[in-house]
Amino acid sequence: MDTRKTKTTIWSAAFISVFIANFATNMGQYMMNTLVPKYVNSLGATASMVGTVTSMFAVTALLIRPVTGPAFDYFSKKKLYMLAIAVICLAFMGYSRSVSVEGMMIFRLVHGIGMGCTAPLGLSIATDTLPADKTASGIGVFSIGQAVATAIGPSIGLSLSEKIGYQSTFFIGAMVMLAACLLCLVIREKKPEHREPFKISLDRIIAVKALVPAAMYVFLSVSYSCINSYMAIYGGERGVDQIGLFFTAYAVVLLVSRPLSGALMDKKGLAAAMVPACILFAFAFFLVSIAHSLPMFLAAGAVSALGFGASQPAIQALCMRSVPPSRRGAAANTNYTGADLGNLLGPVIGGRVAEYAQGVTGSTAEGYAWMYRFMMIPMAVALLIFLVNRKQLIRNYVQPQSEGAPSES
Repeated sequence: MDTRKTKTTIWSAAFISVFIANFATNMGQYMMNTLVPKYVNSLGATASMVGTVTSMFAVTALLIRPVTGPAFDYFSKKKLYMLAIAVICLAFMGYSRSVSVEGMMIFRLVHGIGMGCTAPLGLSIATDTLPADKTASGIGVFSIGQAVATAIGPSIGLSLSEKIGYQSTFFIGAMVMLAACLLCLVIREKKPEHREPFKISLDRIIAVKALVPAAMYVFLSVSYSCINSYMAIYGGERGVDQIGLFFTAYAVVLLVSRPLSGALMDKKGLAAAMVPACILFAFAFFLVSIAHSLPMFLAAGAVSALGFGASQPAIQALCMRSVPPSRRGAAANTNYTGADLGNLLGPVIGGRVAEYAQGVTGSTAEGYAWMYRFMMIPMAVALLIFLVNRKQLIRNYVQPQSEGAPSES
């Protein structure tokens, strides 16, 4: 009998199909993400109002969590994924017709309904296709689609808005989301061996064992959300015309760091990537705060990618490995509940800090610089949560839950 280990690979037809659909979805999202705050700012909104509108999507994303967790573990994830992308397409169409801050707020809420579903569904579908010993590296590769979209999406969106205006660019974004919806048709959904009954209850909404990594994700997202919300405005205040290249530098480095960090975690362990990643990401915000030229912004983008590129997939892998396969929908829901809370709080807190600092310094640019320095604090908290719970988190990562494991209480 051949006792050699069978060599496993992440590259199945199912994984490739969801990878492509995820890339198209993120492409539409990142084309729009930098435009929404900039467009709202052009309508005369204050920094705190820009933050409020930008974060509004997280309100509805959180409100639908009681339904999405149980739905992900019962209904067809592929069909739900298509429906969620269609909702985002509708929101982008609404952006293209909005000429007021109030109108943008309404469609931002619609956007949140779709956003509350697409990310956890994509992650859950992708995780279902991966071998157990390739979870972290597979998730790292899966997120490359997001990295590429981050590299080219913001620059394309900003460039188009300068040439054809905000409304027309929003319409193009809607067409990209429509294409993403159609691409979902090629996804080969894996039929689960065990399907949880549809029941709206706390244990179907939240996976208890995923709460600690989700708490880390709250603070990670608080900091990260201020990059998307204010970077284009801050770069303009610093006199940097091609600030979209910040996202390109970020994504180019992310393309390398994510798969490497995932492989590092699978081989060397969780702490080998998580601790330096949190420190690097915090340092990136300091670099952003002192940046006055394009090269400085590019350097800050590269460092932030090294930090975020390792910490985010590590947290996601912790969430998904903490539960058996039949509970991955709830785990993904828990993971992105943390992200939604961070996305809700981050821009609002950042906007308030920026406004206060602008009043103290008398400079809009310095106000945003103070805000980015402040965003080092949430990253310190995320690292502290990891260190306090280090032993349990590493145990869950090394010994992922199986269907035969005891159920959560």
